[in-house]
Amino acid sequence: MTNTVAYQGEPGANSDLACRNVLPGWTTLPCAAFEDAFAAVREGRAQRAMIPVENSIAGRVADVHHLLPHGGLHIVAEHFQPVHHCILGLPGTNLSDLREVHSHVQALGQCRETLRRLGVKPIVHADTAGAAADVARRGNNEHGAIASELAAEIYGLDILQKNAEDVAHNTTRFLIMQTEPVAPAQGSTVMTSFLFRVRSIPASLYKALGGFATNGVNLVKLESYMVDGRFQAAQFYVDAEGRPEERNFALALDELRFFAEEVKLLGTYPASPFRNSEGQR
Repeated sequence: MTNTVAYQGEPGANSDLACRNVLPGWTTLPCAAFEDAFAAVREGRAQRAMIPVENSIAGRVADVHHLLPHGGLHIVAEHFQPVHHCILGLPGTNLSDLREVHSHVQALGQCRETLRRLGVKPIVHADTAGAAADVARRGNNEHGAIASELAAEIYGLDILQKNAEDVAHNTTRFLIMQTEPVAPAQGSTVMTSFLFRVRSIPASLYKALGGFATNGVNLVKLESYMVDGRFQAAQFYVDAEGRPEERNFALALDELRFFAEEVKLLGTYPASPFRNSEGQR
């Protein structure tokens, strides 16, 4: 559906906020799972999907990297969303009343020290906004949620504490994906994301990546993860500066394909201005 963006979570989730910030005026489509957000785009119920991939405190978002190779979508943009968590409770509740705080595992991890100081038990929930909705339904002032200000407004909860995240730089990186690739404008700084799997031979990773060094291609991110429950060889996710059609990048990819297998380009897209602001800090 045109001008509709799918995300995982309930209305008011941080992914919902990211959708509204990046694509103002678009209809947001909440989905129960990341797989459902991918499917919504493939099936034409949404034009794009907003997918979180990593957080500056909690690290990689579980399961997403396993969906990227077979999700059938292309990365067309990236977005860095500052995340400011609130501790929410029923109207009239005080922080001292809470015994349990519900939220997504990522949000709980990002507020670990805060929860420890409060002496409450963290309870893992499917997503932040869903946790807020659940607390509202429970009607028990011993239960709170970590979620956004928007979630507090939607579900009629009080904000008991703002900025509950442990560090001020709490930021989540999102990938915006759709069925067809989009060529970034010439002259702009771009990123290319791809996946590959190394062969189970000595120095395979060193050899696979050597072409990027000799051809002057900057690798911004390199992350490994196990696939199919096997320990013999890892799959790698890479963010690199540049376009695959540029000569130096193309040569590096040729060398990669010689030493690696299952090389899959996920998308070439404009680099977020946030990257430059980070480098100037």
